[in-house]
Amino acid sequence: MSDGVVVGVAGPDTEDVERAVREAGGVPDPGAATDVATGGAFVVAVGEPALLAVARATPDAPVLPVAAGRGVRSVPREAVDAAVEALLAGEFGRETHPVMASRAADRTTARALQDVMLASGEPAQISEYTVRADDERVARFRADGVVLATPAGSPGYARSAGGPVVPPEAGVLAVVPVSPFATDVDHWVVPLGDVTVAVERDRTDVQLVADDRVVG
Repeated sequence: MSDGVVVGVAGPDTEDVERAVREAGGVPDPGAATDVATGGAFVVAVGEPALLAVARATPDAPVLPVAAGRGVRSVPREAVDAAVEALLAGEFGRETHPVMASRAADRTTARALQDVMLASGEPAQISEYTVRADDERVARFRADGVVLATPAGSPGYARSAGGPVVPPEAGVLAVVPVSPFATDVDHWVVPLGDVTVAVERDRTDVQLVADDRVVG
């Protein structure tokens, strides 16, 4: 039943994955994440950078993460053969993760699977931020920055800044100040939806960072 099924493969050193796809009766289609995210029946993303790139490319097929780090369930590299065989046999479950679209100046700037952060361009420079969720004010605080993390991103930088780890099914984002001026500042979880972060006062340029990429 899997004969001829096209499987996109993204990431470095994917020869073992391509071989596993062929042995399972599929057709591997290796390439850049933007090229393999659409058109195939499945996508295998090897490594965290490949997974983030595939997610940004809006894949139209299920994605199998391999050795993709924290935040998402992924297959160890040594288990690729069995995982690909099960994938092509239709023996798999699905876990849905939200992808954030960040907008600045009324245009979409970047997409992110893990987190989006506003941060001062210079170290130890405090700015003041207001966070709103669906037009309701959540908080106003002074800090070096603020990170909005999806469930996939919550175990990463947001956690190291003191934020909570949230499961995929929670349907929320974690909002975490980075190096806040106050010692008792809170952290928040807000429903998935429109979240606005406004820079009220800044001493230096504020950068927009999406999945560790400076995008604005």
